[in-house]
Amino acid sequence: MVSTTSERLPIDQHPSKSESGSLGLDRKVTLEINGTKQRVRFCSARKGLPPVLIVQAGPGFPLLHEVTKFQQRLRLEQNFSVAYWDQRGCGNAATRDAHSVSLGSQVDDLCAVVRWLAKETKQQVLLVGISIGATIALQMLARNLGIIKALVAVSIDTDIQASDLAVYDFLKKAGTRIAQKVQKLGPPPYTTPAPLQLRARLLTDLGGIEHGKRSGELLRELMFGLIRTYGLLGTVATMRNMNAIQRKILPELASLNLFANWPRTTIPVHYIFGSDDPLNPPSLVQKVSSVIQSGDTLVTLPEAGHMLHFDHPAEVRSVITQAYSTS
Repeated sequence: MVSTTSERLPIDQHPSKSESGSLGLDRKVTLEINGTKQRVRFCSARKGLPPVLIVQAGPGFPLLHEVTKFQQRLRLEQNFSVAYWDQRGCGNAATRDAHSVSLGSQVDDLCAVVRWLAKETKQQVLLVGISIGATIALQMLARNLGIIKALVAVSIDTDIQASDLAVYDFLKKAGTRIAQKVQKLGPPPYTTPAPLQLRARLLTDLGGIEHGKRSGELLRELMFGLIRTYGLLGTVATMRNMNAIQRKILPELASLNLFANWPRTTIPVHYIFGSDDPLNPPSLVQKVSSVIQSGDTLVTLPEAGHMLHFDHPAEVRSVITQAYSTS
């Protein structure tokens, strides 16, 4: 059972009209799910457009602070009603919610949000999952809710152990300028926030997250977005929650291997990978291609890192549009 409260956003929180176009619908919804409060921002150019739910990367990463970036790059709102979802414990959420996160709870929560969005729009929902968000979405599809149109899986995490080993090998070969930091990082597994965040900074500086973006630039972008969205105290809570979620869920994710029991679904899944994503080396992408089902698709985009939806927004938008029209 999901209960909601809703409010229209003040005008200064609306995206730039010159970038995303004028929005006919832009409201923030608070969902009460299994004793937690989870927030969704719901945006579209006009009412009645088919719904898309963004299932964010993680673990512990919020999403609402990136709404403007999504709107400026992908411009999905012109064709879809887009729901941006801060998952359990993410953003300016209660500390107890962050401490209750598990892989199972994320799948359960996603089921609840999809049911709410389908009821709200009276249409089937198209899922766009990013990284671990795609993993959660694929696992949820196996429950066959009957209200999901398709899944676009961007840089899906499939085998954490294999991915971590590939990244560590990539970093060791990156050269002497980061050798000391790689030595400090050490080999996987990474089950606490500090090494995971150090690795993210190293990968960013090597172009493995977003092309042309270094860690300092993305950090400034992150902090500006968090403060604009959650306020100063809310930003402190957001960072606290991110660390709490990572401490809670990283030990569980260390053993994640979808290939051991690949989720079987009756819903089309469209996989997108970046050619320069160290977290998804060609060996893992090839392994995914060997297990996908009839009706699924897989594409690898050139010169794209892990956040390839920001590197190649037009191509990702095209996959999303085609996924809805052909499913």
